[in-house]
Amino acid sequence: MHLPGELIKEYQDLRKKIYQSIFSKLNNKQLEVVQAGEGPVLCLAGAGSGKTTAMIYRVLHLYLFGPKFIEKVIPQDELQSADLEEMRHWLVEWENGEARCFSPNIIRLLRVNGVAPRSILAITFTNKAAEEMKTRLANLLGTISTDMWVMTFHAACVRILHRDIAPLGYTGSFAIYDTQDQLTLLKAICKELNIDDKRYNPKSIQSVISRYKCELLTPSKVKISGSDKFEKICADVYEQYQRRLKENNALDFDDLIMLAVRLFKENPEVLAKYQERFRYIMVDEYQDTNHAQYVFVNTLAAKYKNLCVVGDDDQSIYGFRAADIQNILDFEGDYPEARVIKLEQNYRSTQLILDAANAVIAHNLGRKSKKLWTQNPAGEPIIHYTASDEGDEASFVMEKLEELKAQGASFNECAILMRTNAQSRTLEEWFIRAGIPYKLVGGIKFYERKEIKDILAYLKFLANPRDSVSLKRIINEPRRGIGEATIKTIEEYSRHKDIPIYQALLEYQELGLGSKTARAVEQFVNLLESFHQSVDKLTVTELTEKILADTGYREQYLKEHTPEADSRLENLQEFLTKTLEYDRYAEENSLVDFLSQVALVTDLDSLDDQDEAEAVVVMTMHSAKGLEFAYVFLVGMEEGIFPHYRAFYAPQELEEERRLCYVALTRAKKRIYLVNTYERYLYGRKSVNKASRFLEEIPSELCTEFKRPGFFETTKAIFGGTSISRNIDRGAGLTKEGRVPFRAQTDERLQTHGQGEDQIEAQGQGQGQIFGLGDKVFHQKWGEGVVVGTKGQGSEIELTIAFPNQGLKTVLAKYAPLKKLR
Repeated sequence: MHLPGELIKEYQDLRKKIYQSIFSKLNNKQLEVVQAGEGPVLCLAGAGSGKTTAMIYRVLHLYLFGPKFIEKVIPQDELQSADLEEMRHWLVEWENGEARCFSPNIIRLLRVNGVAPRSILAITFTNKAAEEMKTRLANLLGTISTDMWVMTFHAACVRILHRDIAPLGYTGSFAIYDTQDQLTLLKAICKELNIDDKRYNPKSIQSVISRYKCELLTPSKVKISGSDKFEKICADVYEQYQRRLKENNALDFDDLIMLAVRLFKENPEVLAKYQERFRYIMVDEYQDTNHAQYVFVNTLAAKYKNLCVVGDDDQSIYGFRAADIQNILDFEGDYPEARVIKLEQNYRSTQLILDAANAVIAHNLGRKSKKLWTQNPAGEPIIHYTASDEGDEASFVMEKLEELKAQGASFNECAILMRTNAQSRTLEEWFIRAGIPYKLVGGIKFYERKEIKDILAYLKFLANPRDSVSLKRIINEPRRGIGEATIKTIEEYSRHKDIPIYQALLEYQELGLGSKTARAVEQFVNLLESFHQSVDKLTVTELTEKILADTGYREQYLKEHTPEADSRLENLQEFLTKTLEYDRYAEENSLVDFLSQVALVTDLDSLDDQDEAEAVVVMTMHSAKGLEFAYVFLVGMEEGIFPHYRAFYAPQELEEERRLCYVALTRAKKRIYLVNTYERYLYGRKSVNKASRFLEEIPSELCTEFKRPGFFETTKAIFGGTSISRNIDRGAGLTKEGRVPFRAQTDERLQTHGQGEDQIEAQGQGQGQIFGLGDKVFHQKWGEGVVVGTKGQGSEIELTIAFPNQGLKTVLAKYAPLKKLR
């Protein structure tokens, strides 16, 4: 194309100015991530450091300008003077904040050497994160962004498997079994194998199988030590479980990734197709990847190595879900040529909060060095309060919440974070008593409610008639006279003939059923056949309405006239709201696609949907990951609770607990309140607790000690706890900053309470030894353990000890064969 030199020069100058303006709001490190086009990149993104913005603008850069911005380019299409005028006008609007998106013509003018949108894969860990990223990209680029894959690991694998799973022996309409579906199938298998489910809990077996899959261990690869009967049982069940899943044309969540990896390994042509397509890959929260996810990503990226992983090793808190922190720590070993970029500027918290978080996490050894800083104000000191018991702890929290409300804060700006859900009971009672609205995250999830699982089972079966788990759920729901004995007969016939259960149903006349039962089965089969004929003709909403009406499912609750029935009807209506939303906005309107989306929904994804109601959020620290609140209360800051006593046995687990503390601290924007108690009911008994070591790791100058002079409220009358009334001089030992050193608090407690509550002298085999909370001990029968509680006094002192393989044991100190470990 021949263009006047002056026109081209002006175009190039304008394009460069627009380029600089687009990325001008990024800090230098964010810009470095954006411009690190090709090759492996490790972005170590501290809490609140704007990693999502960096990822979005990296995608934008790849699409508009390619891996690297080139100044001296010539537009691909004919250039007019009016185009330059539009560029000038758009630049002014962008810099004034008036332009929020790129018009199609601006994209045409800027986009030279840009990457094809379908070549970009961005993987997130939650649906919420994926939706946020997709929304922001759509706001900038419009519908073009839909050609990019921005989704979770599971969603990406579902899409790949729906298209290419055939070589593995499944059809693309496979069902996705949720946790309850898996458990139903496992219980049936345990029953068939004569496994005592009271001795070998199916949930425990389910957990072991999940671990196998996260490690990419197929049944044939599972290695069993000769003496471990439980592992042998798990391996046997695993083999049958996989066989039954395949018979049902079904996958569980762990299968989604494991089978995608297997598909790539066994079918090079399929792998080559996706490697060619996804030349630019980004992964968020890389520190949370397990082995299967690690292999999936690195297999896809192996050809072009344009892999940018974003994460923070200091926020790796999902070891119990098989996340492997070594994946991020070893990235430079996997890719020696990798660029490492640290995002350390925080946009969320005050500097004082960041100083506290930096101080705590610095005690971990297995981490990459980084230090958060901010241009935000220094902020208010952290408030620490040592309560007398859990009632006093809750009373303090309510008092501070009411103060914040009086100062103009909203309750939904406040969060109470706990180490475990078990800590919420007393807090909930005090919330009700104080009349403060609260929202407990982690109740019965919407998609786990009976009526929702029932209607989903109908839809799952219609999408995949080989799904026996869903069929067995709906066969007598609502009641239609097909009982357990009939179902057992159908299953036996199915196994004998080696046919799916639904095929056995179709052959009901061969089952020898009584006339009444046979009629019920015939009506049920006719009903299902009518639904099957409607699947391709109706929308998901219309199909769901048909099922609710024709089965009488809705009618059964309309007749009940009870609050529970009304609640179930409301939930069904909310489900129809979901189907309507899908029908209206889905890119690929199909029942299989809808069920895939539903299967990928998580509990926290619905948190923001309820934000209109002003309520304090109460949740575990794990659940708070990725969220932020103006005011954060950390309760239960005691040894044995946080860090959890299980972490006392292994340094790596203690480091994960410390990372969890770092995550909890960095949720706060304005202020943090830290609360521990002298004693609380724990593990079914009252324990005297040492303050958490994490409190000791926060520099004293960052904290203010809250005092209630001479005040220890009696909570027995309200909550059934033990009355505590002490008049301790809380001012004794104050530092110049007005804060009691945590070690000094412990010393004061020993002097005030006397020997017998925090430390005791054994009278039996351990005579002459002092045992304290948190001490490691050795028991002749149960091995190593940790003291987590005491009870009684004098010669009748009892110790509660946590043993890794035995659980909690209570022993009488004067008789226990204990030895204190140094």
